[in-house]
Amino acid sequence: MHCQLCDRDVPALTEHHLVPRQHTKRKKLDPGETIEICPACHHQIHTLFDNRQLAQELNTVERLKYDPAMAKFLAWVRKQNPDRKVRVKR
Repeated sequence: MHCQLCDRDVPALTEHHLVPRQHTKRKKLDPGETIEICPACHHQIHTLFDNRQLAQELNTVERLKYDPAMAKFLAWVRKQNPDRKVRVKR
């Protein structure tokens, strides 16, 4: 399984909504596009950014990849063993 953000082959992937469900569910809107990412990337996204930022500014794979804080994390996580759990920090 291949993470769409860090490009690592990992044992498991999670589904990330590019526009958080908080912004679509109550309004009964289409939940929109999702991407398959590793748990480390998913946790880091939600550690660094709030749902408003994700919905308005970081709602594509490219925007997530090239955000300076996320790009720094991705450069680091690519060097990590994909079979081990990665500790995420702010």
